[in-house]
Amino acid sequence: MLSEEQTETVYQRLAQAMPGRTKNAKGPKGQPDAFRSCISCMLSAQSLDTNTAKAARALFALATTPEDMLVLDDRAIAAAIKPCGLYNMKTRNIRMFCEALLAEHGGTVPDTREGLLSLPGIGRKCADIVLSFTFGQDVIAVDTHVHRVCNRIGLTQAKTADRTAQQLEERSPGWTMRDGHFWLIQFGKRVCTARSPKCAECPVSDFCEWYAANVAAA
Repeated sequence: MLSEEQTETVYQRLAQAMPGRTKNAKGPKGQPDAFRSCISCMLSAQSLDTNTAKAARALFALATTPEDMLVLDDRAIAAAIKPCGLYNMKTRNIRMFCEALLAEHGGTVPDTREGLLSLPGIGRKCADIVLSFTFGQDVIAVDTHVHRVCNRIGLTQAKTADRTAQQLEERSPGWTMRDGHFWLIQFGKRVCTARSPKCAECPVSDFCEWYAANVAAA
């Protein structure tokens, strides 16, 4: 992995090259409250953004609170969210999430990672996204783009997104926590793409461990 000094420099360059958090940045899938943000994150698992958005619109046309969601039967929920796939499993998770939210938190989504992770269907990525976007907390949420970028460069050395998130929290300078998610995801989408990364355009290629092993060494 990169040293502390190298990590600092990588973040500084990404901060200069990428727009970071913008005024138009919205919560998970653009949802207006923590409850719908959590549900949208659950729907997004193994789903394209367009399909997740379609499923979320259909579901929230039927219910926007945990109480109203539990009034729906499983068939109605499954039919609404069918576009995002895995709809039977997600239906069960949504029901268990709503039941636990009401029983343990009075229907109010907790604003701590521990509280969010205690709820069915909520993993580390979803919890951190809700903390960052909905509650405005300084945390680097890790999706597939962030996970790929961090382990390619050498900011982290982890096989899972959850472990990547843990290492980022441990190794990232405090000033990066607010916008780090945005710099990394923007970099992953624009430059360090999954296939054919644009190394010639990369502002941190001289620090990148993947570049040194696969491009510079060729």
